[in-house]
Amino acid sequence: MLGVIVNVITVLIGSTIGTLFKKGLPEKLTSAAMVAIGLCTVYIGISGCLEGENTIVLIISMVLGVITGTLIDIDKRLNRMGEKLENRFNKGEGSFSRGFVSASLLFCVGAMTIVGSLNAGIKGDNELLLTKAFLDLISSTILASALGIGVMFASVTVLVYQGILVLFAGFIAPFLTTAAINEITCAGSLIIIALGLNLLKITEIKVANFLPALLFAPFVLYIINLF
Repeated sequence: MLGVIVNVITVLIGSTIGTLFKKGLPEKLTSAAMVAIGLCTVYIGISGCLEGENTIVLIISMVLGVITGTLIDIDKRLNRMGEKLENRFNKGEGSFSRGFVSASLLFCVGAMTIVGSLNAGIKGDNELLLTKAFLDLISSTILASALGIGVMFASVTVLVYQGILVLFAGFIAPFLTTAAINEITCAGSLIIIALGLNLLKITEIKVANFLPALLFAPFVLYIINLF
């Protein structure tokens, strides 16, 4: 769990620094930083999408994923959680929920999270998670400078999500072949692209509703391989 704890700490440190910067930055600079974050997020998503090997798996996973996510309404639940946290800590920031949801997705959807957590849980190898922690330190600083303290609370999401992956790595790993991880990465990267477009204010996609696609991807791949 060392890598997970370090990752949580770096998100807390980065978001604290970013929040302090936000208070002293004029809106013009904050908006410019937001555009930079959005562009970088789109780039991260595009580079990850290249990991996919089967477009059919991606299409089926995304369709099944968004149908499931919409029925459950994950996006609404996450935003509601952000609003409760905002009310609880009485910060009065309109961007609190947006910062919480955006940061949670950015920090948890990606190959480094999955592979790093599995390596930590099975081999005790935290190298990849520690690398991710450093990257999240930078990302959380920049993101918090634009969206505020909501980003800080994404550290809870990181702790829970990565912690579960590490603890149950021994059970999960046998079902995740390299091909399966590639397809999960591809679907996750497409979700990150959608997040980037939202940050750029080009779209208003309910990104969190696509998250079940990450669960469907390995199963769809398995079924297709049977034929």
